[in-house]
Amino acid sequence: MKKVRSQKLAPAGFKRGSGARSQKYNYLTIALPKGRILNEAVALFKKIGIDCSDVIEDSRKLIFENKKDRIRFMVIRSQDVPTYVEYGAADVGIAGKDVLLEQERDIYEPLDLGIGFCRMVVAEPKELGTKDNPRHWTHIRVATKYPNITLKHFMNKGIQVEIIKLYGSIELAPILGLSERIVDLVATGETLRRNGLVEVEEIMKVTSKLICNRASLKTKPERIRELVDGLKQKI
Repeated sequence: MKKVRSQKLAPAGFKRGSGARSQKYNYLTIALPKGRILNEAVALFKKIGIDCSDVIEDSRKLIFENKKDRIRFMVIRSQDVPTYVEYGAADVGIAGKDVLLEQERDIYEPLDLGIGFCRMVVAEPKELGTKDNPRHWTHIRVATKYPNITLKHFMNKGIQVEIIKLYGSIELAPILGLSERIVDLVATGETLRRNGLVEVEEIMKVTSKLICNRASLKTKPERIRELVDGLKQKI
């Protein structure tokens, strides 16, 4: 009777017999956010020798390939980056702290990139701010793109909050009487000033983070570790 040798199944993402070396030949898919963070992300990758300048030059194209480094870049809405990463359509992505806290996706966050700096604040009309005292708030109505973060913030302060979710032009809400206050991101505060609003309090500082799909950490650990270590040295 012949002795049958048992065979172990190779993990997903590996070619049988090639071992961990095959990882470097697999494509790594990186999701980048459209908008103001994109230029900073491209500059950061350039510092570690990865050229993805094409994503800036062609604004209509959504997928770009760097065949030399075997990296595929996809450019999508910032709010969609965590979804693509969580479900494995992208191995790695860049997303703001605001998006990550709002969505609470099941992803790994190995590194704060320090780019895309801004602040999340509560703001109100200037005329209201001259006589308003946030310490006396008991019930307020707030317009925002971040209902989950806003709810947690005011609940922790013991303030009842009615939230109106909007998807853009948040500054219009107090002007048109939709709400007295807003929660939104500010960089310089110029947009608030132009619309007659003043900052009342800061909820948090926001920067962008590198995020990873949990399965990709197991199937492409060396490629992801190399990327993370390279970025760490340049931050």
